[in-house]
Amino acid sequence: MYTVTTVNVNGLRAAAKKGYQEWLGTTAADVVCLQEVRAEEAQLTAAVREPEGWHAHWAPAAAKGRAGVALLTRAEPQRVRVGFGEAEFEESGRWIEADLPGLTVASLYLPSGEVGTERQAEKERFLAAFLPYLRELREKAAAEDREVLVCGDWNIAHAEADLKNWRANRGNSGFLPEEREWLSRVFGSEGGYVDVVRSRRPEETGPYSWWSYRGRAFDNDSGWRIDYHAATPGLAARAVEDTVERAATHAERWSDHAPVTVRYADAPTG
Repeated sequence: MYTVTTVNVNGLRAAAKKGYQEWLGTTAADVVCLQEVRAEEAQLTAAVREPEGWHAHWAPAAAKGRAGVALLTRAEPQRVRVGFGEAEFEESGRWIEADLPGLTVASLYLPSGEVGTERQAEKERFLAAFLPYLRELREKAAAEDREVLVCGDWNIAHAEADLKNWRANRGNSGFLPEEREWLSRVFGSEGGYVDVVRSRRPEETGPYSWWSYRGRAFDNDSGWRIDYHAATPGLAARAVEDTVERAATHAERWSDHAPVTVRYADAPTG
């Protein structure tokens, strides 16, 4: 088995004080993809920066205290790349990828956006540049007999089943028609990727992976499913188990997101 987990930590320094390190110490994952680290390596303690048993690679944002992604892998990667070739986003802390035997795995933190603001315009520019790169990545990997797995916080709920209050959010960033259509292209013939969890749970509502800290969203399971494993079809077909590692209680949460973990059979060997 080959196990991969993705989680938006909502600030790694804060998460490390609330249970992230204990979680990392017990996870069976072979790869962990982190988003919204919101820290440079020098700002992290040695135990967080260089966790025992892991090869850690960091991609902080140039803007202090924003974004930031990371990859933790049990095996040492053959190659690591930060950014996807678009100048505006090269130092935005939103993309890091690594080549492992037979597999390219990436951690993504897609912009969140806000309707009517520059943040939404930034998100639209990101989407326009990113889809061609996803196609290029898949095609290059196929030529090298590799699978691709893009994990992360995509900040888009694809369908009504992916958020509790979908009617009230039809005009909000994260559930706009044009965003959902873009994600359909990623998971269609144009992008060529598979939404792994949804492919395993086609008729299920959720499972949600993000709940606002406001109100009683977590207790009422009023959440969004925005943290995806997007895999090339060959790898997606080998998914044998998926789990949202939802905390038992609100007080035990160390992020407003929960880790999304998938176990894959017959790990790529290259």
